[in-house]
Amino acid sequence: MPQNIVDIIGNPWLALIAGVAIIMTMLALNALFSVWLERKLSGWIQRRMGPTEVGPFGLLQTVADMIKLLSKQIITPKNVDHTLYAAAPIVVFIPVVASAALLPYSKNYVFHHVDISLVMIFSFAGVGIIGIFMAGWASNNKYALLGAMRAVAQNISYEIPLILSALSIALIVSSMDHNIIVDGELIRLNGMNLAHITALQSEKGYPFIFIAPVAAIIYFIAGIAELNRGPFDIPEAESELVAGFHTEYSGMRFALFFFAEYSNMFIVAMVATALFLGGWMGPILPGPVWFILKTYMLVAAMMWVRWTFPRLRFDQLMTFCWLILVPISILNLILTAFVIKVI
Repeated sequence: MPQNIVDIIGNPWLALIAGVAIIMTMLALNALFSVWLERKLSGWIQRRMGPTEVGPFGLLQTVADMIKLLSKQIITPKNVDHTLYAAAPIVVFIPVVASAALLPYSKNYVFHHVDISLVMIFSFAGVGIIGIFMAGWASNNKYALLGAMRAVAQNISYEIPLILSALSIALIVSSMDHNIIVDGELIRLNGMNLAHITALQSEKGYPFIFIAPVAAIIYFIAGIAELNRGPFDIPEAESELVAGFHTEYSGMRFALFFFAEYSNMFIVAMVATALFLGGWMGPILPGPVWFILKTYMLVAAMMWVRWTFPRLRFDQLMTFCWLILVPISILNLILTAFVIKVI
């Protein structure tokens, strides 16, 4: 099974510093590339060119935008709650780094290998919601507060089908033989361990999307809603709420929210890759390459959905979750448990 970075480096403090540095570099490069990819993809959908001027194929446009954001003055509005206002971007961003450390990038390596990695990732996602509400509450702005309240309601609602879809995979894995042999190593399966879920798909030779397609579709839709991206971008509906919960943020503080959004999209796609697409499983190419390729395939699909479908109204968004997604996800979980019991 994958080794921890502590096992490789030895010294826990050096391992912590190295792990945070590697993850931050990976997330920064992902944010730069994802912004460029979304601009190019949206341009292609709308029959435009997208960025072309700065660097080859416009690749350095996002670097220029990052430098612009970091060089802008940080302005703190009057009468804000200074402690919560300053802490909110950090509270939103830190869970992203923690989640990225739990994902199995290959069969031989993970930053931090724990038996309940799936549970911890969903727990960290809940912490990010608290940061969003802190930003809206502390800003002393009614539009920001309304956007934050929408975000909390939306995230709490769509977490239910998201977790239920992942639980169906956990049930499938837990129902398998308790011990499997992967690369000559005897492994006791744990349905809440992403490394075990991916290893089982590799051992079986097929991704779980073929045996749980409904769960995969529910996870994809609920994941987009959790990210507050179109057509579920109600908390940041510019035509109604200016810019949502981060209206009063500028400079580096705004950059952290922007950074967290694209990093969260990367995390959601990586978890889906581990749950449904076999993770590092694939021919010829190294495991980490397959993992990243599958992840960006899902990221591109999320961007495609954003620039294809119109934004929902808030009542439509909540109705779709509670009257459609939640009942289907519960029924899917019950049917999965029934089939497992019968078989």
